[in-house]
Amino acid sequence: MIPGGGQPNMQQLLQQAQKMQQDLAAAQEELARTPVEGTAGGGLVKATVTGAGELQSLVIDPKAVDPEDTETLADLVVAAVRDANAAAQQLQQQKLGPLTAGLGGGLPGLPF
Repeated sequence: MIPGGGQPNMQQLLQQAQKMQQDLAAAQEELARTPVEGTAGGGLVKATVTGAGELQSLVIDPKAVDPEDTETLADLVVAAVRDANAAAQQLQQQKLGPLTAGLGGGLPGLPF
């Protein structure tokens, strides 16, 4: 039998869970502020997203603009945004991966 009815361990677990939750929230805030760039067409189109994946800006080189071929420009824009989002996901894994790795089944009932 655990001395004290096991309460110190439960309190410690709750404190650890609260700290992990705070660390996770801080990392998510940092991601929301971190710009990540993606490009397409050899740099003709550049998209900047936050580490959380929100599109912040889009820069299109005038050389990419052909009024006769707007499909290619649209494809380049989509590719640049996808590239930026892929970089954002990679950044998320770097920042959040270590924090969420310990949550997988460690504390039943928590929404992680």
